Amino acid sequence: MKDHGVSISRACTLVKLSRTAWYRRPASNMERDRSVIDVLNEIVARRPRWGFWKLHDRLRLDGHCINHKRLHRVYCALGLNLPRRTKRRLPTRPRQPLRAPMALNETWALDFMADALYGGRWFRTLNVIDEGNRQALGIEVATSIPSARVIRVLDQLIEMHGKPKALRADNVLRTKSTPFTRNRHPGRAIDCDCTVDLRASRVSPTVFR
Repeated sequence: MKDHGVSISRACTLVKLSRTAWYRRPASNMERDRSVIDVLNEIVARRPRWGFWKLHDRLRLDGHCINHKRLHRVYCALGLNLPRRTKRRLPTRPRQPLRAPMALNETWALDFMADALYGGRWFRTLNVIDEGNRQALGIEVATSIPSARVIRVLDQLIEMHGKPKALRADNVLRTKSTPFTRNRHPGRAIDCDCTVDLRASRVSPTVFR
């Protein structure tokens, strides 16, 4: 308007813009939703674990008639949408005392660990430890360690150190529908007359042969 020397009315007519839209400055979402943000923060401060619909119902009971779509938009903008916590279901296992072996080659402990390379690619390690002296018998590193590979690693360790009396592992080893328990051929580690003892610090152990 300054460059061409036209009035606001003439400029709005040329660009087909309402003069009301020119004079009315748009308000930010933060200013427009200030009342919704205040009531949400007030309830979340008292009930931090409440979800969206529970907060919505509480606001309705308190007399705040807020559209659920607007409330959900503000709810997500504030970062209040928490991930759902699901309870991990574990099989029922009889509890057994956790005893430290007094000799070597009595109990081997198996555990998996995971980490990522600098480029972002993940890899896993299978660690086998003799609980008698805490010696690391083997560390298998790969991007994927299926049950067949676990059997092969145990076969190699049995050939080097002999058969242990028991294997201790947590819930990373499945007990059904895997070659670790399905393929019981002679000479395999799972068929070496040893008890596989699944024990963990926070779950009940189970023993199967």
